[in-house]
Amino acid sequence: MKKIPSFTIDHLRLMRGIFVSRQDQVGSEIVTTFDIRMKEPNREPALGQGALHTIEHLAATFLRNHPTWADKIIYWGPMGCLTGNYLLVKGDLRSHDILPLMIETFRFIADYEGEIPGAAPKDCGNYLLQDLPMARWEARKYLTEVLEVATEENLVYP
Repeated sequence: MKKIPSFTIDHLRLMRGIFVSRQDQVGSEIVTTFDIRMKEPNREPALGQGALHTIEHLAATFLRNHPTWADKIIYWGPMGCLTGNYLLVKGDLRSHDILPLMIETFRFIADYEGEIPGAAPKDCGNYLLQDLPMARWEARKYLTEVLEVATEENLVYP
């Protein structure tokens, strides 16, 4: 079977950052998939499942309600390897185009207090798998160590 493109990226060299993973033509629109890489694959511990699930709930809610970006957001969800998230957005975009949005998103998560949106049995298939304190900690770490000091190096694949 042919290897899919995401499995051809050298994960031994992949760093934390925001990367364009792929672009697809869907009808007359281009959809850009971003790799929001929060952990260095195979070199640091993966995100905890509860933290990543909480990040998913908070980021998806924030992005789909964003006053400027809401109508361009298609999907936000966790990577199976637990090292980050995928963001699918309408448009021919580059990493630097969404850097301010990601700073806003991760600042929102890092500062979030209160009930986690969608964390109820009727709203979520695994509503108890949440960890707000660790989600906040991981968001703050990514925000301060990666996003707020972003360079061209962590905005393109190595």
